[in-house]
Parts: sequence; C-alpha cells; structure tokens
Amino acid sequence: MNLSITLTKKGIKSLVSGKSADPFTLLGAHQVTLKTGPALIIRALLPGAKSVTVLDLDPDREIEASLVDDKGLFEAVIEGTREISPYRLKVDFGGGLKSTFYDCYAFRPVLTEDDLYLFNQGNHYKIYEKLGAHPLKHQGVRGVFFAVWAPSATRVSLIGDFNQWNGLRHQMRGRGVSGVWELFVPHLADGLLYKFEIRTRDGTLLIKSDPFAFHFERRPKTAAIVHDIEDFTWTDQKWIAKRAAQDPLSRPYAIYEVHLGSWRRRVEENNRWLTYREAADELIPYVKDMGFNYIQFLPLAEHPFDASWGYQVTGYYAATSRHGTPKDLMYLIDRCHAEGLGVLLDWVPAHFPKDPHALEYFDGTHLYEHADPRQGLHRDWDTLIFNYGRDEVRNFLTANALFWLDKYHIDGLRVDAVASMLYLDYSREQGDWIPNRYGGRENLEAIDFIKNLNTKVFELFPGSVTIAEESTAWPGVTRPVHLGGLGFMFKWNMGWMHDMLTFMSKEPVHRRFHMDKLTFALLYAFHENFILPLSHDEVVHGKASLLSKMPGDDWQKFANLRLLLGYMYGEPGKKTLFMGAELGQWSEWDHDKGLEWDLLQYKPHQGMQRFVKDLNRVYCSEPALFELDFDPKGFEWILGRKCGLLHPQRKRPGSNPGLCIQLHTRPAHGLSCWCATRRVL
Repeated sequence: MNLSITLTKKGIKSLVSGKSADPFTLLGAHQVTLKTGPALIIRALLPGAKSVTVLDLDPDREIEASLVDDKGLFEAVIEGTREISPYRLKVDFGGGLKSTFYDCYAFRPVLTEDDLYLFNQGNHYKIYEKLGAHPLKHQGVRGVFFAVWAPSATRVSLIGDFNQWNGLRHQMRGRGVSGVWELFVPHLADGLLYKFEIRTRDGTLLIKSDPFAFHFERRPKTAAIVHDIEDFTWTDQKWIAKRAAQDPLSRPYAIYEVHLGSWRRRVEENNRWLTYREAADELIPYVKDMGFNYIQFLPLAEHPFDASWGYQVTGYYAATSRHGTPKDLMYLIDRCHAEGLGVLLDWVPAHFPKDPHALEYFDGTHLYEHADPRQGLHRDWDTLIFNYGRDEVRNFLTANALFWLDKYHIDGLRVDAVASMLYLDYSREQGDWIPNRYGGRENLEAIDFIKNLNTKVFELFPGSVTIAEESTAWPGVTRPVHLGGLGFMFKWNMGWMHDMLTFMSKEPVHRRFHMDKLTFALLYAFHENFILPLSHDEVVHGKASLLSKMPGDDWQKFANLRLLLGYMYGEPGKKTLFMGAELGQWSEWDHDKGLEWDLLQYKPHQGMQRFVKDLNRVYCSEPALFELDFDPKGFEWILGRKCGLLHPQRKRPGSNPGLCIQLHTRPAHGLSCWCATRRVL
C-alpha cells in the first residue's frame, strides 16, 4: 500500500512540471482518512485528457474523477476501506480518441531488495534480466517492465510512441539510494519504441537510449525496441554439453574472422548487407567447406558508425539491427552449432563512443566514464574509458560478457584492446595520466575487473573461452587467476604477426639477414596460450592485403602467401585468418564492399582457396598440430635436412636449394611431424 502525502499546490506543481522525484507518493491509489472517515484517493496525470473514469475499485459503479489541475491531473475519491488492487482508467482524450487501460501507478515494485543490493555491490551477474525492458505478467496483468540506473537524476520518465514521447505521462519510481528507477506499464508488448527522459540536477532534460536494451532501430535512428529474447527455441544442447566436456587447449582452432557487413553484399539490391538468416544459408556452408571449425565475428553489438566496424558500441546488450532481429542472430548461431561450427564474438569493454544518446554523461554526471580526461578519454580513438572502479559499471560489463554466452550461446569472447585497459599511461604523454594508489602505471581496477570476468566466464560456462588482444609483454595473460594471471584462455600473438609480416615482405634473397624475425617468436611461444592471428587490422588503413604485402611478381606473391599460411599452420598456436585472405584478395578490406568473389574465376585464386582448405583439413585432422600447442615438448626445429615423413621439398627449376626450415610436432601419443615450409627461403 502506498503512503499518501497531502496534495499541496507545491506538490501539484512539482508533479505536473515533471520535477517530482517520487511520483508514486501522489499518483495511484492511496488509503487515507478524511473528516468523513476512511477513503481511497485515486490520482492520475494524463495531459490532454478531457475526462477520466476509474473502473474496478467499486463493484457497483464507475467513479468519475475530477480535474485538479488543467495540465491533466485528475483525482477520484471512493469512501470506505478496501484492498488496493490493479484498476483501469477509462479516458476520453477528445476528438473521438478514447482508451481504457490499467493504471501503471496501481502496481507494486518489481525489483527486489536483493536485486538492488547485488547490483550496487557489482555482483548481479544476471542483471540483464532485471534492468532494461522485459515483457512479463505482474500482479496478474501483462505488460512491459522498465528499469534503468541513473542515480544522480532528479526524475526519470519512460517516453515513446505510446505516450506521444511525453515525459509527464510515465514518470518512473525511484528505488532510493540504489539509483535505479523502474516502472511496470500494462498492455505494452514487443515492437514498442522507447527511450528515457532524464532530468538532471541542474534541470537539464536528457533523452537517452536504454543501456540494457536488447534491440534498436537501425541507424541513424536510436530508439530502443522492446524485444522478448526468451522465447527462442534452441536445438544445440548436445553442442553445449560436448563443449563443456572438452579442453580448449588441446583442440584445434581454425578460426575464420568475419565482418558480417562486408563478407558478402547484395550488390543487385543496392549493395545491402546480408541478414543473419541469409548468413546462415551462405556463410555456414562456405566456412564448413573451407575446413574452418570456428567463426569469429567482429562486434555484432549495436553501433551507430559503420566505419568503426562495430568497435564503438552504444548498445552493449543489443544485436545490431543491420542484419535483423536478436532471434535472427540466435538462429544463425544455432545453425552454426548444428553444423559443428563454434562461434566467437569480438567484445569491447575498453571504450565507448561519445554519442549523446548513449552512455556518455548518462544522468547528468560522468556515470559510466571517468570525469578526468586523463583517466576517461582515449586520445587515439576519441572515445571514453569505463570507470572500472565503480561497482555498478563493473557489473554492467561483466554481466554483458556473460549475457552473450548465456542468451546467445556464444562459445567465446575475443576481448578487444586489453592493453589499453591494463596501463594507465597507454598511448599517453608524460603528465597526461594519473598513477595508481601506489604510484604505478597499472590500472588496478581494470585488472581486478578482468580477473573477475574470466573467473565467472569459466565458472558459469565451462568449455567457453576468452581471448585477449593484448599487444605488450604483460606476464601471465593466459595463466589462471589463482596462479597470479589474468585468467584468459588464449592471447593473440601480436608479436609473431608483426615479425612474420615483416619477414615475409622481404625479398627471399634478403631473408637470411632477418632470420630473427622468423625464429624469435619460438623463444616465448610457450609463455602464453597463443593464437596466431592474421587479422582484419593488418589489411586496412594503407597496410595492403596479405597478397599485396608479398614480394615479387604475381606468381611469387601467391607462392609467398602460401608459404606464410603454411608456416603459420605448422607453428605452435591456434590459428585465426581474416576473410578474404583465402581468396588471395588484391585490395585492402573495405567495410562498405563485399569480398572480391569474382577473383575465383582465375586459377591462382582458386589455388589459394584450395590451399587454405587443405591446410585446415590437415591441421584439424592431425593431433600433432594442436594437442601440445602450449608445451615445448610438442615442437622442435630440424634444419637443413629432409624430414622423410612427408613429401620431400619441392623446388622451382633452377633455384638454389638454400635452407629449408621444417617444423616437427610431437602429439601426446607419440612422434609425428608435418613439413610446413616447403618453399626455399
């Protein structure tokens, strides 16, 4: 039962001007004691209404409400004591527009004290089932429940098409010191557009998108869409069980990295993107035929700027609407699992963009980001840095990672830009960063966040993986947290990638002077659980495609690229290859265009595609190439002599035999090997 307060002129003014911090103290039904005895007072704020009638509370009659304020505040009185239950309002808005609906101020709170406590402590790992927008039945009535965290707001309202985007109609209930605002709105359902109107302490009105929304309008529009993600029927139970029983470290990972917006375009249809369901029909058979066993998607969370490739996220809990609905993406992932393909997703907890509708300055304060630009601004990307020291922000991010594994059945997350999270002075000049409490450069709050994140991922989703894009020599990135590490399963070997591309860009005659680039990675190959990446970052911004990086004429370029890929598959470590490399694409990757599929009419490109297919087939079928990836006992160099266990080295007519470097690997069950470099160096 709500506690009533006296309806004073000040209270009326506060309510109708949208300045009331707790509208539930005035609106709704209140049991009071009048001079004539106990009574029930019902109040409703309905701007534009001509008349209001209260239904359901008196079984014998309808109660006409009186207009208390000409801005749409109505009040009805029912004498006597009675139980307060949900009731309806019959409203005439004039012009023939009439409506009957349950009053949202007649319902009790939805969030429990435990929900609020755990969120404020940073430990509510399923907070995505509480905050945001959720269709549900509450007190026997169906509707949508909304909740948002805005602790410094003086008022938060739900706005949308259903109330003509009027912030006075659905003012939300503040849940005290938790900083959470909530409102259950009867009758609403899937497909509803909505945002939050937030009144700041200085009186400014901010219109913000829901940080926990599951679906958004397609850019450049920014409204959230109510979407029930709970009613998708998954069929991958056997896949999930099998994944939980396997050790990722001893499995082959042949990963095909994909930017879904540019893998293939519908050129004949205004160059449009594929939908998630079209990708299920086209991408899955292709990847499977090529022999890859994992697809890694560049970020699929909602983002406004195409050229960010998804790395500047505004909707962390929403699958981008560019390719369809959340259920369409679930269908794609379910189909992948049915075909034996794992799915990895790029995830971006290191920074977020400054778009005014999103997280920046969310409630009139620096809520998600640091206020000081020496802590809160990435100079390189002109984006904002999360405040990892704030419990609710850590909860937002940790729960988000778990959300993709839980609701979308993702098999692992490749965590972007980890180095920028670990170091307070990352890409900063002296004096442009603030040391930690011990005077050091390590971001202690981010480190704690990462450790807790990895611990929870492996605890709650056995068999799933986290992959660090970490470009420094930070020790123990892939060591367990209880042994002092960060707890990632894998780390991208950025050093190997840079050294190998530098080495392979040299003319063969000059490579003898740069052998350190070839061999150095093996000095530290077993310090971490490495993935060898030839990723999207190496084929953009003037860096040229992999094929174009290779020296020599066209024949030599193809031969050198085959050599690079063959060497990559023979060296210890899991494998990641960005789309287009398998085609021998000449052009740099362009996010606005599809891959150059027409190249496959030419034999050199057909041969490159067959070569990658054969590499994947041999790699995934030969335990020697993956079982002991992270054990020095699984590898040895053999210099200057033939292996004899596979085909002998092939030479071009008239070439100098030179030095042949062959890679031998030892599987757990005995000696085996595979000669990865058959080209003369």
